[in-house]
Amino acid sequence: MGWIIQLVVNAAALMIVAHFFQAIDVNGFGYAVLAAFILAVVNMIVKPILLVLTLPITIITLGLFLFVVNAITLMLTSAIMGDHFQIDGFGWAIVAAIIISLLTALIQSFLVDPFTKR
Repeated sequence: MGWIIQLVVNAAALMIVAHFFQAIDVNGFGYAVLAAFILAVVNMIVKPILLVLTLPITIITLGLFLFVVNAITLMLTSAIMGDHFQIDGFGWAIVAAIIISLLTALIQSFLVDPFTKR
């Protein structure tokens, strides 16, 4: 059940980012959910490989390079989705990765039950 909530939260974050930036386009909430699902699959398969390959630069930049890795996964998701989810460049993908990370963290902080926190 938590995975479905995470999927909907990511889809909502994608829709919010697409609403505020013209360079990012999602054709509706259904496609945002599909993009969030594809992004989750890309994060499970491709992201660990990218993390291992970019570990030295990630350490040197104190973890800030992870935003670039997240932007790469967003660009891969955009390439897979075609016309239904588009990002107009790598710079916008980095901006979207930062904002989506912040939005999902913020939304999840409101969804967590305070009695189950340790």
